[in-house]
Amino acid sequence: MDGIKNSNNYTAAQTWSLVILRLLIGWHLLYEGIVKLWNPGWSAGSYLMDSQGLFANLFYKLAASPNLLQVVDFLNVWGLIFIGLALVLGLFTRAALIGGIVLLGLYYLSHPPLIGVKYAMPTEGSYLFVNKNLIEIAAMVVLLLFPASREVGLYRFFTYWRKSQWKGAGEKALPEKDAV
Repeated sequence: MDGIKNSNNYTAAQTWSLVILRLLIGWHLLYEGIVKLWNPGWSAGSYLMDSQGLFANLFYKLAASPNLLQVVDFLNVWGLIFIGLALVLGLFTRAALIGGIVLLGLYYLSHPPLIGVKYAMPTEGSYLFVNKNLIEIAAMVVLLLFPASREVGLYRFFTYWRKSQWKGAGEKALPEKDAV
């Protein structure tokens, strides 16, 4: 297992570590979205009104407008679901990771972990600058820089299926993306 390389030149252990990280983050985001979807009374309004820090006024304005809040609620729920599902399936992972980084970045800016800041909702611990949102953002940046969906995920399946369709139609195989 240690010496086997794949098309990304990762060892099998490196590939599976990246895949497991992608699955864990994907499951977390997917589950958070589904829980919000199934809760008919859920809204981001109270979370936004609890915002602190440099961008608090922006989040207050989003919460104060019923129309904007509906858009925020919709984008939050379905963003979490689609980002999570894409990461779990290993399909459109680049777009999902970028979307996840942006979404979690907004969460971080809304509730920054600063000294003396108290939030209505309790946190899991005492943080200074680094919290679970920032850690998950960093993990998504790692996954963005070291993709493994080409090896394990639906991306690989659809890529090979598309290439086989071209070969089956009498055409030459599609050129590799990285080929010059």
